[in-house]
Amino acid sequence: MATLTDIGLAAAINILSAFIFFVAFAVLRLQPINDRVYFPKWYLRGLRSSPTHCGLFVKKFVNLDLKSYLRFLNWMPEGLKMPELELIDHAGLDSVVYLRIYLLGLKIFVPITCLALIILVPVNWTNSTLELAKVNYSNIDKLSISNIPNRSQRFWAHILMAYVFTLWTCYVLQKEYEIVASMRLHFLASARRRPDQFTVIVRNVPPDPDESVSELVEHFFLVNHPDHYLTHQVLYNANKVAKLVKEKKKKQNWLDYYHLKYSRNQSKRPVMKTGFLGLCGDKVDAINFHTSEIERLSKEIAEERERIRNNPNYIMPAAFVSFKTRWGAAVCAQTQQSRDPTKWLTDWAPEPRDVYWQNLAIPYVSLTIRRLIIGVAFFFLTFFFMIPVTFVQTLANIEGIEKELPFLKSILETHFIKSFIQGFLPGIALKIFLIILPTILMFMSKFEGLISVSSLERRSASSIPKIIGVAIPMKATFFITYIMVDGWAGVAGEILRLKPLIFYHLKNFFLVKTDTDREEAMDPGSLGFNTGEPRIQLYFLLGLVYAVVTPLLLPFILIFFSLAYVVFRHQIINVYNQEYESAAAYWPDVHGRVIAALVVSQLLLMGLLSTKEAAQATPFLISLPVLTIWFQRYCKGRYEPAFIRYPIQEATMKDTVERAREPSLDLKGYLQNAYVHPVFKEDDDADGGEDGSTLVPTKRQSRRSTPMGSRVSTNSSAASFSSKAKVVQEHPDP
Repeated sequence: MATLTDIGLAAAINILSAFIFFVAFAVLRLQPINDRVYFPKWYLRGLRSSPTHCGLFVKKFVNLDLKSYLRFLNWMPEGLKMPELELIDHAGLDSVVYLRIYLLGLKIFVPITCLALIILVPVNWTNSTLELAKVNYSNIDKLSISNIPNRSQRFWAHILMAYVFTLWTCYVLQKEYEIVASMRLHFLASARRRPDQFTVIVRNVPPDPDESVSELVEHFFLVNHPDHYLTHQVLYNANKVAKLVKEKKKKQNWLDYYHLKYSRNQSKRPVMKTGFLGLCGDKVDAINFHTSEIERLSKEIAEERERIRNNPNYIMPAAFVSFKTRWGAAVCAQTQQSRDPTKWLTDWAPEPRDVYWQNLAIPYVSLTIRRLIIGVAFFFLTFFFMIPVTFVQTLANIEGIEKELPFLKSILETHFIKSFIQGFLPGIALKIFLIILPTILMFMSKFEGLISVSSLERRSASSIPKIIGVAIPMKATFFITYIMVDGWAGVAGEILRLKPLIFYHLKNFFLVKTDTDREEAMDPGSLGFNTGEPRIQLYFLLGLVYAVVTPLLLPFILIFFSLAYVVFRHQIINVYNQEYESAAAYWPDVHGRVIAALVVSQLLLMGLLSTKEAAQATPFLISLPVLTIWFQRYCKGRYEPAFIRYPIQEATMKDTVERAREPSLDLKGYLQNAYVHPVFKEDDDADGGEDGSTLVPTKRQSRRSTPMGSRVSTNSSAASFSSKAKVVQEHPDP
């Protein structure tokens, strides 16, 4: 059983590890050769130049300014100086609100920690229950509720604190929800014009034997949104051509490299082997070989593109539809389009860089089946996660190991080995399992068919707390060591960026051939909502569960939130490159998971008190989960609409201001190719005939009595919109 000595040793190991990481980072970041590793965001924005391009040869690699080493911890106050509004402009609202999750943890747990240590620790400590019971226990157990005797009146102190902690947590959550909702609305109102503000995605377009999907979409929105419809882009299954484009890019990169190599030494043409990794096969002229490969791939890409445009089987029954105003897009995205609620399904389009293009090729009808499969897979994943949890529990139990492996008893009884196994090794083991888990869940989310990167990350993040929740029955001593491993040394290791540092120099030495290669080698990374946010939620869960039961765990959590806030603020300013902007759309998920953790803590406390035979006190806890769930419903109705719907009033105001400032804005030109699949971007004809100036003649008999004017005919009226309408411009079929 872990003791305070074991915890002290684990704390010493992790504090030393964190200190070494911070010192190493402080020194490495000052070296010119590492500048692109620790400040990649500024390079990608063109606001920083490499210090290796000038000065003495040695200064290109090593910082010889000894005074700078005396200020090696300046990165901490520097990272805190940038005001929040400036940070939003610099990194986006998603990043800033992500940091507020750490602040939320501090706001909740600082007062809770103070109250728990002042009130509950003395109540627990001033008993001798564990001593009289003659059982194995640690000093940590004496500070917990385990040291309170059955049917004791002291349980009223724990019940009172449970109410205080719940009320305080709900108060902070409500205030933070209000602040973040206000920040989101202000951000959307002041944000620069973006294609997703004018665009919706429509799915499950019903098939029609007389019209193509493109024609059907255009006619539907001309009829039902006549004053606001602008243009559209049908969706293609372009996954095959995407692979060809990716392969061509690699070949082009190699060709650039060999051209560069030849330009430096024109006396000798570069040669290469065509076999595996260039290690075997025939020797050929490298430039000619890659030129011919690029020509071959270009031809295949062109043929595949043409096949996609002309073969209806490649066209999905879905499209991105853009409108003349934000008002028009908001109305369409937030209303039912057809009397059949399963057809013409509309929703806000993701930001173009947020679109996960591979999943757009998944037929909508198969999504329900995919969700069912993932639901079953998630159940088994949760079940099998008990295996590593049981393994970790075994590591923490020296007696169990000695029983199964008696020949190791003499080694395990060594003080250092015993302290290391009980105080450090289990935390590392669980950390390794939790590193693998997000990758599995991300694969499952992609299979489920979500169409944006942000929704993929939110989906996989929402599953992790449910799975790791099975580990909560472990003792608090285990989680104290885990927090030190993951929350102290792990966070410090994040700022060191050891893996990107090594990979950058390996790539720079062996693979970098062009400036583009060097930029890609920097690998700034991103916040990784699917991996970072579940870690934070685990700490919320641990803090709320053990606040009343074992208050000694709380100071360790406070150190994590404080350290993580400083580290990730620095990384957001200098390192991470924002992949997309959802305007903090994930906050309702964050709020909901903290509420779920609060309810779990209340239910576990009720169960614990029932085992303590506190029959008179336990019923007073029943109202806590009821009140908490009511609070969640209140917040959901009061604040969540700001995160899932766009107010018509805000849309109208922004449209009005934009028209006043830019009366001659060519919105059609701005939106025309915004949602063209990336593999078509380099092709002038990649829009697939979705130009708003080209018009489609109606072929369906049902269109002969369309009750509106149409741009399809030069002189159409409410009764003359028919298949024989005169076409102003012929529309090429995509």
